[in-house]
Amino acid sequence: MQHAAYPNLSRINRVLSSILETITISLMVLLTLTVAMAVIARLMGQSFSWYDEVAAIMLAWITYYGSALAALHRRHIGFDTVLLTLPYKFRIAALLVGEAIVLIFFVLMARAGLQVLEVLQGDVLISLNWVPVQFTQSVIPIGAILFILCQLLSLPGYLKLTAAGISLEHAEIDEDVEAELEKNKDRT
Repeated sequence: MQHAAYPNLSRINRVLSSILETITISLMVLLTLTVAMAVIARLMGQSFSWYDEVAAIMLAWITYYGSALAALHRRHIGFDTVLLTLPYKFRIAALLVGEAIVLIFFVLMARAGLQVLEVLQGDVLISLNWVPVQFTQSVIPIGAILFILCQLLSLPGYLKLTAAGISLEHAEIDEDVEAELEKNKDRT
């Protein structure tokens, strides 16, 4: 999946995007199947003891891996419109300060996640006592590191567009409007 604003994503970005898309979609499919199986089991008068615990973990994993994918494509919450109202020097400074804050937050999150893994050593899930809690919670530091990597990989393109006064949000909207106009032009 290529982001409209980044038609020339680097090979690294494309490979990472494909990996994150595969992981995220696979987790979504697995969660959907798990929920469907649990609903069917409950309708038949049975219940999986592990369902609630596993579904919550899978939802967290989807969130972490999906957020890294969003960071790679700059699809997370942003303030392009606010940035673009600033004069050039302030715009670039604000962008860099914002990026630094986000990166510092995720470095701290990765560090805290690693500390959590140390504390959880030896613990297992309640319903599946053969699954280490460290495995389920490893998504915290892994997700944070992936987010940092994705944020850094997407930064040069985002910096270039912001410096040029191009909004990612508006570029996408404009592209969609143009596509719809082309479709409708062919109909008339």
